[in-house]
Amino acid sequence: MKEKQRIVVKIGSSTLTHAETGELDLERLEKLVRILTDWSNRGKEVVLVSSGAIAVGRKTMKLEERPKEKAVKQACAAIGQTRLMMVYQRLFAEYNKVPAQILMTKLTMVNDENRRNARATFSELLRMGVIPIVNENDTVVTDEIEFGDNDTLSAIVAALIHADLLILLSDIDGLYTDDPHKNPEATLVREVEYITEELEMMAKGAGSDVGTGGMATKIAAARIANDAGTDMVIANGENIGCLREILSGEPVGTLFYAHKNPRFHLIDYLLKPPTEKT
Repeated sequence: MKEKQRIVVKIGSSTLTHAETGELDLERLEKLVRILTDWSNRGKEVVLVSSGAIAVGRKTMKLEERPKEKAVKQACAAIGQTRLMMVYQRLFAEYNKVPAQILMTKLTMVNDENRRNARATFSELLRMGVIPIVNENDTVVTDEIEFGDNDTLSAIVAALIHADLLILLSDIDGLYTDDPHKNPEATLVREVEYITEELEMMAKGAGSDVGTGGMATKIAAARIANDAGTDMVIANGENIGCLREILSGEPVGTLFYAHKNPRFHLIDYLLKPPTEKT
């Protein structure tokens, strides 16, 4: 883990916000920004995939529940994305680090020329020492061109830029043998060499009120990342310090080992229907 050079970190809405109020958890965000900046200062290349636009927009407009109508969700995303990026901009500026915003849809990746341009843009930003902040372009996305969740998006980004490591920060410690909220005897799976049907059956984690991805989407992300040759870790983002522990080689969360598939083609995953949101 200490040798990982190009790293993608995905943080979910439930990790970005306070469960009690839905407001942004600024202390956690500040720690996240500090760690990512420190990695960049050490010469590592870092990409952040950040959820939260709809959650922030929803809170701004004082909506009690997550919106279900697409027009309302897209309006919340338009409001929340600007506010979220403003927070990131200010936090990174405290450490003299420049972030960049990249909003994507599946259409960006399906088109060969657009995909090459996206890869070139990422490469140039990383060469400059900039930290790209990626999100799905929820403001304009339709059912036909959406990724479905940012777990999948982060895996596709990792595959696109040939990342060494993908870290999914969630509200659970990792993959369990059963739902730990319902079964006290459920145990944490520390390492996964190959994703089997049995493992997929275990992935019944439920999404939260503010997020869209359950454990099933994380297993799907692991399949993409691993086939592309990228290790992936699921860890609990409540303790942002786990990022340091992961890169130090400590056993944190669940590690899915890369096994480069010689027949891997990113376009094959992009043409699949979007993952069902939970």
